[in-house]
Amino acid sequence: MTVEITRELITDRLGRVTYDRFLFYLMGPYKSFNLNYVLSEEERREIDVDELPGPLRRLFQNKDEINAAQALLRRVQGELRADPGVNAFLALDVDVDTDDIDAVTQSIEYARCSNATAFVLPFLGHNFGVGEEAGSILENLAETHGDRLIFVHETDVTSAMIRSASVRWDLRIETYETEAELVAKLRRFLGGVMHRERRGELSRL
Repeated sequence: MTVEITRELITDRLGRVTYDRFLFYLMGPYKSFNLNYVLSEEERREIDVDELPGPLRRLFQNKDEINAAQALLRRVQGELRADPGVNAFLALDVDVDTDDIDAVTQSIEYARCSNATAFVLPFLGHNFGVGEEAGSILENLAETHGDRLIFVHETDVTSAMIRSASVRWDLRIETYETEAELVAKLRRFLGGVMHRERRGELSRL
């Protein structure tokens, strides 16, 4: 059976919140980047991790923390579902099989159906796949949905995709240093989108 991604499908597969019809698609890496997976054992022995600056030391995190990036997204999702009560979701929540619709196409359709979409890029995130999906979304939706999209990256993150989003697509870019600051900036962004919808400056979906 062919699956069609619609607002109704997404809403039906999510739990109830105050603003059920305000869909907020949270994109970001599900796995943390870890240099223990990249360097050989001999190369790792030559590095005194304790002597590295904090941001670099974090790249040698314990392998048990590899899912820290997804845990961050889940915490942010929970905060936003509670306050302001929007229907924040990850692609995993909609549970569409990639055999039916590939991951990039899913992301494009989730963003198209959503009132707002955020690309969250933490320093520890394994961001390569996210960059590809973000680029596809921007290619397809920046012109029509640009006011509903935001990139929020941790201060230490630099990326050609972030630069392109700013220069080529004139997308809103924000930085954060703490998780609390990330949540606060997303809340302000969501409040702005909701306000513009109420004023008729953005169409209600």
